[in-house]
Amino acid sequence: MELESYLPILLFLIVGAIIGIAPVLIGRLLGPNRPDSEKLSPYECGFEAFEDARMKFDVRYYLVAILFILFDLEVAFLFPWSATLGDLGAWSPGFWGMMLFLGILTVGFVYEWKKGALDWE
Repeated sequence: MELESYLPILLFLIVGAIIGIAPVLIGRLLGPNRPDSEKLSPYECGFEAFEDARMKFDVRYYLVAILFILFDLEVAFLFPWSATLGDLGAWSPGFWGMMLFLGILTVGFVYEWKKGALDWE
C-alpha cells in the first residue's frame, strides 16, 4: 500500500483543523479584550451565585435524566422502523420484534410509574 493513497485523508484533516482553529484565532486577534469586574464576576441566571457550584443534587434529578435518555432512545428506534413498516408487513418478524421491544419498555415504564420514580416533590 502506497502512502500516496493517504494524501486525501491528510488534506482533509489539515483543512478541518484550519477551519476549526482559524475563527478562534481571528476572534482572539481582532476582537476587543476589555475585561472589567462586571464581566469577570460569576453569573447564574441573572442573580449572584448564592450557593457553592459543587453542591449535591437530589438523586431523583439523575433518575429522571436517565429515564428521559432511555425513552428518548426508544423513539430513535421507532423512526427507522416506522419508515420501513410498509415493506415489513404486519406478520413479519420485524413487526413482532418491535412489538416485543415496545412491550418490554411499556412494562418498565409502568413499573417505574408505580414505584414513584416519576413523582417530583
